Amino acid sequence: MDGFRRSFLIAEERRDSKGIIEEHRAAIDDIDEQIVELLNQRARHAHVIQIHKPAEQMALFDPQREEEVCIHLEECNEGPLYNEQLRYIYAAILKVMKELRV
Repeated sequence: MDGFRRSFLIAEERRDSKGIIEEHRAAIDDIDEQIVELLNQRARHAHVIQIHKPAEQMALFDPQREEEVCIHLEECNEGPLYNEQLRYIYAAILKVMKELRV
């Protein structure tokens, strides 16, 4: 294969790779927007729960419920994230949800 043909093929691969990257970045942007909306929905539900827990003499912090959430997530996890990674992500989410002010 001559140098020109090899250079052309390499340039073509790069162009294709760049297009693939842009396509996946656009998909990630769309997914991120959905995640933000879902996190806000979750926050609204958590806020309502915080409001009603005192009337039921329930503590605002419930480690058993947090463990139930993690177990449920692990049961529905099909990867590629590992369960430990999901727990790490959800620890941050649950921390923020607990910090919501009633």
